[in-house]
Amino acid sequence: MTEITVTKTSEDQASKALQISVPVDRVRAAEGKALKYYSTRARLPGFRQGKAPEAVVRKRFHDEIRQLVIQEVLREGWDAARTQEELKPISDPSVRNLKFEEGQPVEFEIVVEVRPTIKLERTGGFTITRTVEPVRDEQVTEQLERIREQKASWLPVDAAQPAPGQMVTGAVAAIEGETVHAGKPFNMVLGSGQAIPALEEEIMTLKPGETKDAEVRFPEDYQDESRRGQVRKVRISLNEVKRQELPPLDDALAREVGDFDTLDALKAAITADLSREAERTADGRVREELIHLLAEANNVDTPPSLVERTLHAFMHAYEIPPEQHDTFSGQFRPIAVQQVRRDLVLSAVAEQQRLTATEAELDERIARIAESRGTTPAEVYKQLQDAKRLPELERSITEEKVFAWLLEQSTVNPG
Repeated sequence: MTEITVTKTSEDQASKALQISVPVDRVRAAEGKALKYYSTRARLPGFRQGKAPEAVVRKRFHDEIRQLVIQEVLREGWDAARTQEELKPISDPSVRNLKFEEGQPVEFEIVVEVRPTIKLERTGGFTITRTVEPVRDEQVTEQLERIREQKASWLPVDAAQPAPGQMVTGAVAAIEGETVHAGKPFNMVLGSGQAIPALEEEIMTLKPGETKDAEVRFPEDYQDESRRGQVRKVRISLNEVKRQELPPLDDALAREVGDFDTLDALKAAITADLSREAERTADGRVREELIHLLAEANNVDTPPSLVERTLHAFMHAYEIPPEQHDTFSGQFRPIAVQQVRRDLVLSAVAEQQRLTATEAELDERIARIAESRGTTPAEVYKQLQDAKRLPELERSITEEKVFAWLLEQSTVNPG
Protein backbone atom coordinates (compact mmCIF):
# COMPACT_ATOMS: atom_id res chain seq x y z
CA MET A 1 0.00 0.00 0.00
CA THR A 2 0.99 3.61 -0.51
CA GLU A 3 2.83 5.14 2.43
CA ILE A 4 1.09 7.57 4.77
CA THR A 5 2.58 11.05 4.54
CA VAL A 6 3.51 12.78 7.83
CA THR A 7 4.68 16.40 7.78
CA LYS A 8 5.69 18.33 10.88
CA THR A 9 4.05 21.77 10.86
CA SER A 10 5.11 23.17 14.26
CA GLU A 11 6.65 22.13 17.56
CA ASP A 12 8.10 23.21 20.86
CA GLN A 13 9.84 21.20 23.54
CA ALA A 14 6.59 19.66 24.73
CA SER A 15 4.26 19.48 21.73
CA LYS A 16 4.23 18.72 18.04
CA ALA A 17 1.71 19.48 15.30
CA LEU A 18 1.74 17.02 12.39
CA GLN A 19 -0.12 17.14 9.08
CA ILE A 20 -1.11 13.63 8.00
CA SER A 21 -2.37 12.41 4.64
CA VAL A 22 -3.75 8.87 4.32
CA PRO A 23 -3.72 7.81 0.63
CA VAL A 24 -6.81 6.71 -1.25
CA ASP A 25 -5.90 2.99 -1.41
CA ARG A 26 -5.66 2.84 2.39
CA VAL A 27 -8.97 4.68 2.73
CA ARG A 28 -10.61 2.17 0.38
CA ALA A 29 -9.13 -0.71 2.35
CA ALA A 30 -10.62 0.76 5.53
CA GLU A 31 -13.98 1.14 3.75
CA GLY A 32 -13.85 -2.48 2.64
CA LYS A 33 -13.13 -3.63 6.18
CA ALA A 34 -16.00 -1.55 7.58
CA LEU A 35 -18.38 -2.75 4.88
CA LYS A 36 -17.48 -6.38 5.58
CA TYR A 37 -18.04 -5.80 9.30
CA TYR A 38 -21.61 -4.62 8.77
CA SER A 39 -22.34 -7.09 5.95
CA THR A 40 -21.63 -10.10 8.17
CA ARG A 41 -23.60 -8.73 11.14
CA ALA A 42 -26.49 -6.84 9.56
CA ARG A 43 -30.03 -8.15 9.83
CA LEU A 44 -32.00 -6.51 7.03
CA PRO A 45 -35.63 -7.27 6.05
CA GLY A 46 -35.83 -9.78 3.18
CA PHE A 47 -32.25 -11.04 3.54
CA ARG A 48 -30.60 -13.69 5.65
CA GLN A 49 -27.89 -12.47 8.01
CA GLY A 50 -24.72 -11.84 6.03
CA LYS A 51 -26.43 -12.23 2.63
CA ALA A 52 -27.60 -8.64 1.96
CA PRO A 53 -26.03 -7.02 -1.17
CA GLU A 54 -23.17 -4.63 -0.47
CA ALA A 55 -25.06 -1.74 -2.05
CA VAL A 56 -27.95 -2.26 0.37
CA VAL A 57 -25.62 -2.53 3.37
CA ARG A 58 -23.68 0.55 2.26
CA LYS A 59 -26.87 2.60 1.96
CA ARG A 60 -28.37 1.37 5.24
CA PHE A 61 -25.21 1.83 7.31
CA HIS A 62 -23.67 4.79 5.46
CA ASP A 63 -23.01 6.91 8.58
CA GLU A 64 -21.78 3.99 10.68
CA ILE A 65 -19.39 2.84 7.92
CA ARG A 66 -18.06 6.36 7.49
CA GLN A 67 -17.39 6.60 11.23
CA LEU A 68 -15.50 3.30 11.24
CA VAL A 69 -13.41 4.44 8.28
CA ILE A 70 -12.51 7.67 10.05
CA GLN A 71 -11.51 5.77 13.20
CA GLU A 72 -9.34 3.39 11.16
CA VAL A 73 -7.50 6.03 9.13
CA LEU A 74 -6.95 8.15 12.25
CA ARG A 75 -5.43 5.14 14.00
CA GLU A 76 -3.21 4.32 11.01
CA GLY A 77 -2.14 7.94 10.67
CA TRP A 78 -1.33 8.22 14.37
CA ASP A 79 0.68 4.97 14.33
CA ALA A 80 2.66 6.20 11.33
CA ALA A 81 3.33 9.59 12.94
CA ARG A 82 4.41 8.06 16.22
CA THR A 83 6.85 5.71 14.45
CA GLN A 84 8.26 8.23 11.98
CA GLU A 85 8.76 11.03 14.55
CA GLU A 86 9.75 8.66 17.39
CA LEU A 87 7.18 10.33 19.64
CA LYS A 88 6.91 9.78 23.38
CA PRO A 89 3.39 11.12 24.02
CA ILE A 90 2.28 12.05 27.53
CA SER A 91 -1.40 12.30 26.58
CA ASP A 92 -3.78 11.27 23.83
CA PRO A 93 -3.41 13.33 20.65
CA SER A 94 -6.06 15.80 19.51
CA VAL A 95 -7.27 15.83 15.91
CA ARG A 96 -8.30 18.92 13.97
CA ASN A 97 -9.02 20.07 10.40
CA LEU A 98 -10.22 16.66 9.22
CA LYS A 99 -10.92 16.46 5.46
CA PHE A 100 -12.74 13.36 4.21
CA GLU A 101 -14.03 13.50 0.62
CA GLU A 102 -15.01 10.65 -1.71
CA GLY A 103 -12.08 9.48 -3.83
CA GLN A 104 -9.58 11.77 -2.07
CA PRO A 105 -6.88 11.12 0.54
CA VAL A 106 -8.04 11.70 4.11
CA GLU A 107 -6.12 14.62 5.58
CA PHE A 108 -6.00 15.85 9.16
CA GLU A 109 -3.72 17.47 11.69
CA ILE A 110 -2.64 15.89 14.93
CA VAL A 111 -1.43 17.88 17.93
CA VAL A 112 0.28 15.82 20.61
CA GLU A 113 2.03 16.62 23.86
CA VAL A 114 5.37 14.90 24.31
CA ARG A 115 7.82 14.56 27.12
CA PRO A 116 10.52 17.23 26.71
CA THR A 117 14.08 15.97 26.44
CA ILE A 118 16.17 17.87 28.96
CA LYS A 119 19.82 17.19 29.67
CA LEU A 120 21.22 18.85 32.75
CA GLU A 121 24.92 19.59 32.27
CA ARG A 122 25.32 21.08 35.74
CA THR A 123 23.58 19.71 38.83
CA GLY A 124 25.80 20.95 41.67
CA GLY A 125 28.36 23.40 42.91
CA PHE A 126 25.80 26.00 43.95
CA THR A 127 25.87 28.01 47.18
CA ILE A 128 22.55 28.72 48.87
CA THR A 129 21.74 30.58 52.06
CA ARG A 130 19.13 29.03 54.33
CA THR A 131 17.43 31.67 56.45
CA VAL A 132 15.03 30.70 59.23
CA GLU A 133 12.87 33.61 60.30
CA PRO A 134 12.65 33.95 64.11
CA VAL A 135 9.26 33.62 65.74
CA ARG A 136 7.94 37.06 66.69
CA ASP A 137 5.77 37.86 69.71
CA GLU A 138 3.12 39.23 67.34
CA GLN A 139 2.80 35.83 65.67
CA VAL A 140 2.14 34.14 69.01
CA THR A 141 -0.38 36.83 69.87
CA GLU A 142 -2.19 36.31 66.56
CA GLN A 143 -2.47 32.59 67.22
CA LEU A 144 -3.80 33.22 70.72
CA GLU A 145 -6.41 35.61 69.32
CA ARG A 146 -7.53 33.00 66.80
CA ILE A 147 -7.94 30.52 69.64
CA ARG A 148 -10.02 33.04 71.58
CA GLU A 149 -12.22 33.60 68.52
CA GLN A 150 -12.70 29.85 68.11
CA LYS A 151 -13.75 29.52 71.75
CA ALA A 152 -15.86 32.69 71.74
CA SER A 153 -19.56 32.80 72.58
CA TRP A 154 -22.14 34.63 70.46
CA LEU A 155 -24.62 36.58 72.55
CA PRO A 156 -27.86 38.12 71.22
CA VAL A 157 -28.06 41.90 70.78
CA ASP A 158 -31.59 43.27 71.17
CA ALA A 159 -33.08 46.45 69.67
CA ALA A 160 -29.80 47.70 68.20
CA GLN A 161 -28.43 48.08 64.72
CA PRO A 162 -25.59 45.64 63.95
CA ALA A 163 -21.97 46.70 63.60
CA PRO A 164 -18.93 45.23 61.81
CA GLY A 165 -17.73 42.07 63.54
CA GLN A 166 -21.21 41.07 64.66
CA MET A 167 -23.12 38.04 63.36
CA VAL A 168 -26.40 38.65 61.54
CA THR A 169 -29.10 36.30 60.26
CA GLY A 170 -31.96 37.14 57.96
CA ALA A 171 -32.99 36.95 54.31
CA VAL A 172 -32.58 38.95 51.13
CA ALA A 173 -34.99 38.75 48.18
CA ALA A 174 -34.62 40.14 44.66
CA ILE A 175 -37.34 42.54 43.47
CA GLU A 176 -38.19 42.73 39.77
CA GLY A 177 -40.99 45.15 38.97
CA GLU A 178 -43.89 44.20 41.21
CA THR A 179 -42.52 40.71 41.84
CA VAL A 180 -40.68 39.89 45.04
CA HIS A 181 -38.81 36.61 44.67
CA ALA A 182 -38.33 34.08 47.43
CA GLY A 183 -35.83 35.31 49.99
CA LYS A 184 -32.41 33.72 50.33
CA PRO A 185 -31.32 33.31 53.97
CA PHE A 186 -28.01 34.71 55.18
CA ASN A 187 -25.95 34.01 58.28
CA MET A 188 -22.68 35.93 58.30
CA VAL A 189 -20.27 38.08 60.23
CA LEU A 190 -20.36 41.66 59.00
CA GLY A 191 -17.07 42.84 57.52
CA SER A 192 -15.83 39.32 56.74
CA GLY A 193 -16.36 39.68 53.00
CA GLN A 194 -19.26 37.23 52.80
CA ALA A 195 -21.52 39.82 51.14
CA ILE A 196 -21.01 42.84 48.89
CA PRO A 197 -20.34 46.07 50.86
CA ALA A 198 -23.52 47.78 49.65
CA LEU A 199 -25.67 44.98 51.09
CA GLU A 200 -23.82 45.02 54.41
CA GLU A 201 -24.33 48.79 54.66
CA GLU A 202 -28.09 48.35 54.23
CA ILE A 203 -28.19 45.55 56.80
CA MET A 204 -26.48 47.81 59.33
CA THR A 205 -29.38 50.31 59.08
CA LEU A 206 -31.87 47.72 60.39
CA LYS A 207 -32.74 46.42 63.83
CA PRO A 208 -33.78 42.81 64.52
CA GLY A 209 -37.30 42.20 63.20
CA GLU A 210 -37.20 45.03 60.62
CA THR A 211 -37.49 44.80 56.82
CA LYS A 212 -36.65 47.32 54.11
CA ASP A 213 -36.44 47.64 50.34
CA ALA A 214 -33.18 49.03 48.98
CA GLU A 215 -31.03 49.33 45.88
CA VAL A 216 -27.57 47.80 46.08
CA ARG A 217 -24.75 48.17 43.57
CA PHE A 218 -22.31 45.36 42.80
CA PRO A 219 -18.65 46.48 42.96
CA GLU A 220 -16.66 46.92 39.75
CA ASP A 221 -14.34 44.06 40.72
CA TYR A 222 -17.15 41.62 41.55
CA GLN A 223 -16.31 37.99 40.74
CA ASP A 224 -19.24 37.56 38.33
CA GLU A 225 -18.37 39.96 35.50
CA SER A 226 -21.98 40.11 34.31
CA ARG A 227 -23.01 41.79 37.58
CA ARG A 228 -20.17 44.30 37.90
CA GLY A 229 -21.54 47.79 38.44
CA GLN A 230 -25.13 46.53 38.24
CA VAL A 231 -27.79 47.96 40.56
CA ARG A 232 -30.38 45.53 41.94
CA LYS A 233 -33.44 46.22 44.04
CA VAL A 234 -33.78 43.89 47.04
CA ARG A 235 -35.88 43.35 50.13
CA ILE A 236 -33.82 42.77 53.26
CA SER A 237 -35.14 41.22 56.46
CA LEU A 238 -33.01 41.15 59.61
CA ASN A 239 -33.91 38.44 62.10
CA GLU A 240 -31.15 38.37 64.70
CA VAL A 241 -27.91 40.10 65.70
CA LYS A 242 -25.22 38.56 67.91
CA ARG A 243 -22.00 39.95 69.31
CA GLN A 244 -18.86 37.99 69.97
CA GLU A 245 -17.83 37.45 73.59
CA LEU A 246 -14.15 36.50 73.74
CA PRO A 247 -12.98 34.36 76.69
CA PRO A 248 -10.24 35.73 78.97
CA LEU A 249 -6.67 34.92 77.98
CA ASP A 250 -5.79 32.83 81.04
CA ASP A 251 -4.90 29.37 82.31
CA ALA A 252 -8.52 28.23 82.04
CA LEU A 253 -8.50 28.91 78.30
CA ALA A 254 -5.23 26.97 77.96
CA ARG A 255 -6.75 23.96 79.72
CA GLU A 256 -9.82 24.15 77.47
CA VAL A 257 -7.66 24.16 74.33
CA GLY A 258 -5.73 21.01 75.19
CA ASP A 259 -3.32 19.34 77.57
CA PHE A 260 -1.89 22.59 78.94
CA ASP A 261 -1.86 23.47 82.63
CA THR A 262 -1.02 27.11 82.14
CA LEU A 263 -1.20 29.89 79.57
CA ASP A 264 2.61 29.91 79.44
CA ALA A 265 2.57 26.23 78.44
CA LEU A 266 0.14 27.03 75.61
CA LYS A 267 2.35 29.91 74.45
CA ALA A 268 5.38 27.61 74.46
CA ALA A 269 3.54 25.03 72.33
CA ILE A 270 2.44 27.74 69.86
CA THR A 271 6.02 29.03 69.65
CA ALA A 272 7.30 25.51 68.98
CA ASP A 273 4.73 25.02 66.20
CA LEU A 274 5.65 28.35 64.62
CA SER A 275 9.34 27.45 64.83
CA ARG A 276 8.75 24.18 63.02
CA GLU A 277 6.75 26.01 60.38
CA ALA A 278 9.60 28.51 59.98
CA GLU A 279 12.02 25.59 59.46
CA ARG A 280 9.74 24.09 56.78
CA THR A 281 9.42 27.46 55.07
CA ALA A 282 13.20 27.87 55.04
CA ASP A 283 13.60 24.40 53.53
CA GLY A 284 11.01 25.24 50.88
CA ARG A 285 12.85 28.43 49.93
CA VAL A 286 16.13 26.50 49.63
CA ARG A 287 14.49 23.98 47.32
CA GLU A 288 12.92 26.65 45.13
CA GLU A 289 16.23 28.54 44.93
CA LEU A 290 17.97 25.32 43.96
CA ILE A 291 15.43 24.70 41.19
CA HIS A 292 15.91 28.28 39.95
CA LEU A 293 19.70 27.91 39.86
CA LEU A 294 19.49 24.57 38.05
CA ALA A 295 17.09 25.97 35.47
CA GLU A 296 19.25 29.05 34.88
CA ALA A 297 22.50 27.10 34.67
CA ASN A 298 21.05 24.62 32.17
CA ASN A 299 18.86 27.04 30.17
CA VAL A 300 15.69 25.08 30.92
CA ASP A 301 12.80 26.61 28.97
CA THR A 302 9.14 26.32 29.86
CA PRO A 303 7.29 25.06 26.76
CA PRO A 304 4.12 27.16 26.18
CA SER A 305 2.01 24.03 25.65
CA LEU A 306 2.89 22.70 29.11
CA VAL A 307 2.21 26.08 30.69
CA GLU A 308 -1.23 26.19 29.05
CA ARG A 309 -1.93 22.64 30.16
CA THR A 310 -1.01 23.51 33.73
CA LEU A 311 -3.21 26.62 33.65
CA HIS A 312 -6.16 24.55 32.42
CA ALA A 313 -5.54 22.06 35.23
CA PHE A 314 -5.60 24.92 37.76
CA MET A 315 -8.84 26.28 36.29
CA HIS A 316 -10.45 22.85 36.43
CA ALA A 317 -9.32 22.26 40.02
CA TYR A 318 -10.60 25.67 41.18
CA GLU A 319 -13.76 25.41 39.03
CA ILE A 320 -13.12 28.75 37.34
CA PRO A 321 -16.08 29.76 35.10
CA PRO A 322 -15.26 30.27 31.39
CA GLU A 323 -15.87 34.02 31.51
CA GLN A 324 -13.02 34.37 34.03
CA HIS A 325 -10.45 32.20 32.21
CA ASP A 326 -8.57 35.13 30.65
CA THR A 327 -8.29 37.00 33.96
CA PHE A 328 -7.27 33.83 35.80
CA SER A 329 -4.64 32.97 33.17
CA GLY A 330 -3.09 36.42 33.44
CA GLN A 331 -2.84 36.21 37.22
CA PHE A 332 -1.69 32.60 37.53
CA ARG A 333 0.59 32.29 34.50
CA PRO A 334 3.77 33.06 36.53
CA ILE A 335 2.79 30.31 38.98
CA ALA A 336 2.16 27.88 36.11
CA VAL A 337 5.55 28.74 34.57
CA GLN A 338 7.24 28.11 37.92
CA GLN A 339 5.41 24.79 38.34
CA VAL A 340 6.34 23.58 34.86
CA ARG A 341 10.00 24.54 35.31
CA ARG A 342 10.08 22.76 38.66
CA ASP A 343 8.53 19.57 37.25
CA LEU A 344 10.90 19.52 34.27
CA VAL A 345 14.02 19.93 36.40
CA LEU A 346 13.00 17.34 38.99
CA SER A 347 11.98 14.82 36.32
CA ALA A 348 15.27 15.29 34.50
CA VAL A 349 17.33 14.75 37.66
CA ALA A 350 15.26 11.73 38.68
CA GLU A 351 15.75 10.16 35.25
CA GLN A 352 19.46 10.94 34.93
CA GLN A 353 20.28 9.74 38.45
CA ARG A 354 17.69 6.95 38.60
CA LEU A 355 16.14 8.28 41.77
CA THR A 356 12.56 7.08 41.40
CA ALA A 357 10.60 5.71 44.36
CA THR A 358 10.99 1.97 44.89
CA GLU A 359 8.26 -0.45 45.91
CA ALA A 360 9.98 -0.99 49.26
CA GLU A 361 10.05 2.77 49.93
CA LEU A 362 6.38 3.07 49.02
CA ASP A 363 5.50 0.21 51.38
CA GLU A 364 7.54 1.79 54.18
CA ARG A 365 5.82 5.17 53.72
CA ILE A 366 2.38 3.53 53.71
CA ALA A 367 3.27 1.67 56.92
CA ARG A 368 4.21 4.97 58.59
CA ILE A 369 0.93 6.56 57.49
CA ALA A 370 -1.00 3.57 58.80
CA GLU A 371 0.74 3.78 62.17
CA SER A 372 -0.04 7.49 62.51
CA ARG A 373 -3.71 6.83 61.68
CA GLY A 374 -4.03 3.77 63.89
CA THR A 375 -4.97 1.49 61.01
CA THR A 376 -3.38 -1.18 58.80
CA PRO A 377 -1.11 -0.67 55.77
CA ALA A 378 -3.57 -2.66 53.66
CA GLU A 379 -6.37 -0.24 54.53
CA VAL A 380 -4.22 2.81 53.76
CA TYR A 381 -3.14 1.27 50.46
CA LYS A 382 -6.76 0.62 49.53
CA GLN A 383 -7.76 4.19 50.44
CA LEU A 384 -4.95 5.65 48.33
CA GLN A 385 -5.76 3.34 45.45
CA ASP A 386 -9.48 4.15 45.55
CA ALA A 387 -8.70 7.89 45.64
CA LYS A 388 -6.14 7.43 42.83
CA ARG A 389 -3.46 9.04 45.01
CA LEU A 390 -0.78 6.35 44.85
CA PRO A 391 1.05 8.13 41.99
CA GLU A 392 0.99 11.30 44.09
CA LEU A 393 2.67 9.48 46.98
CA GLU A 394 5.24 7.97 44.64
CA ARG A 395 6.05 11.42 43.23
CA SER A 396 6.44 12.78 46.75
CA ILE A 397 8.97 10.09 47.65
CA THR A 398 10.82 10.62 44.36
CA GLU A 399 11.01 14.37 44.97
CA GLU A 400 12.44 13.82 48.45
CA LYS A 401 15.15 11.57 47.01
CA VAL A 402 15.94 14.05 44.24
CA PHE A 403 16.25 17.00 46.61
CA ALA A 404 18.37 14.97 49.04
CA TRP A 405 20.75 14.12 46.19
CA LEU A 406 20.83 17.69 44.85
CA LEU A 407 21.57 19.17 48.27
CA GLU A 408 24.57 16.84 48.59
CA GLN A 409 25.98 18.38 45.40
CA SER A 410 25.80 21.97 46.66
CA THR A 411 26.55 24.05 49.75
CA VAL A 412 23.82 25.36 52.04
CA ASN A 413 24.95 28.02 54.50
CA PRO A 414 22.89 29.20 57.48
CA GLY A 415 21.55 32.73 57.15
